[in-house]
Amino acid sequence: MSVRMPVLLPVDLWALGAVIALSVGLMVMLLLEWAPVRPGSPRGAILSLLTLAAAAGSVLYVRDVARSLFGGMFVHDGFTVFFTILFCAVAALAVLLSWDYARRTRIGQSEYYMLLLSATLGMILMAASNDLITIFLGLELMSLALYVLVGIRRARLESNEAALKYFLLGAFASGFLLYGIALLYGATGSTNLTRMAEFLAASPLQNNPLLIVGGLLLLTGFAFKIAAVPFHMWTPDAYEGAPTSVTAFMSAGAKAAGFAALLRVVLHALGGVHANWAPMLSAIAMLTMTVGNVTALLQINLKRMLAYSSIAHAGYLLVAVVAGGHEGASAALFYLAVYSVMNLGAFGVLTLLGRGQEERVTLSDVAGLGFRHPLLGVTLTVFMLSLGGIPPTAGFMAKVYLFGVALKAGWIPLVIVGVLNSVVSVFYYLRVTVAMYMEEPALEPVGISWAAPGVIALMVCLALTLWWGVQAHALLALALRSVQGLM
Repeated sequence: MSVRMPVLLPVDLWALGAVIALSVGLMVMLLLEWAPVRPGSPRGAILSLLTLAAAAGSVLYVRDVARSLFGGMFVHDGFTVFFTILFCAVAALAVLLSWDYARRTRIGQSEYYMLLLSATLGMILMAASNDLITIFLGLELMSLALYVLVGIRRARLESNEAALKYFLLGAFASGFLLYGIALLYGATGSTNLTRMAEFLAASPLQNNPLLIVGGLLLLTGFAFKIAAVPFHMWTPDAYEGAPTSVTAFMSAGAKAAGFAALLRVVLHALGGVHANWAPMLSAIAMLTMTVGNVTALLQINLKRMLAYSSIAHAGYLLVAVVAGGHEGASAALFYLAVYSVMNLGAFGVLTLLGRGQEERVTLSDVAGLGFRHPLLGVTLTVFMLSLGGIPPTAGFMAKVYLFGVALKAGWIPLVIVGVLNSVVSVFYYLRVTVAMYMEEPALEPVGISWAAPGVIALMVCLALTLWWGVQAHALLALALRSVQGLM
């Protein structure tokens, strides 16, 4: 498909616009380091927002153009456009949430925003890659930036511990992924996803042990990045030890990037052997949903609770991957967009709790919050209800569509387990609401660090969570269009 563009720049440059914009923005930030700046200046945040706007604008400008670049290693299609916009939106909301949080917690703001943009660039590369090598490069670019962001508060022991655990387990998982890529190359003769799909469609050797072992190792590496059981151990420690604004960004962006790459691999390259890997992913999805929800019941730290909640949502998303086909892929995209908004909102409320460098993120800290700060209490309640899948929120629509697709594909036991887990999850989400409206604070009531950028980000998340709960058709249609060229 080709569209005549009324500009002098080649279409290929516009297709690479997001990558170019983020790279230029990073270099400008580095060059501006020599210029004097007053403490607490929002220069880094403003430049980050401008960079993200340029990245999103460039890819939107050629959203109807299909391009294959660098010998088929990088593709610009509907799938790439959807995730590029999603990543830029997630990063922009994270910047707004970090605007005051990074200043009051005394995080080095220049390097903080540079690392955030670097992670976003890695996410976009993962979603746009049509080759296992470039997927790995994007994943490592994202991961290395996140390792540093988790431990950016060097003076705090828990941040150092979280970053070290995340780095060691992440490096171990990267080894599995790279070894799996090597074995798949040996089995198919290529690392290009399209050529791999063509080989598997034409080859009678689909039960080749080299192919099976390589695929298992590849899925193991992806399972770590999406926090699926039994590769989820890093998640609660990393989420708790990282700055809350970083946790918000990780929980939405990193998970979406992991699923973007996973969808390209299993539905495009390995779609011809769906019967081989779907039962295994189905078992992993059941375990992930169950372990995440049951363990979340025991948590009193809201960051750890939301970490186990994130693990459970990875299980729900795997249901869509198992269902497969265009409808399964579109259900995953729809769910990822909804999950990103409501999870960013939940963590965004936590960034406002506390003053100075303190963090107040336990159940006892939010006791009575609904009466002292009614608007904040209602906002957090909506996000909790949406995460639990209660109507009329976007989380309810996402689960209805996702389970409906799986039911249509014949995965009835998987749907039953998913619905039962959703019922279990309601308990710990509503426990937060109960604490806000039915308990008195045991200690001094938590202070709120109000800041206009953070409030704007929360209002955007709240509006989308409610709007997609009653008017989800446009997002569903966009998700369906975005996966048309994937398989």
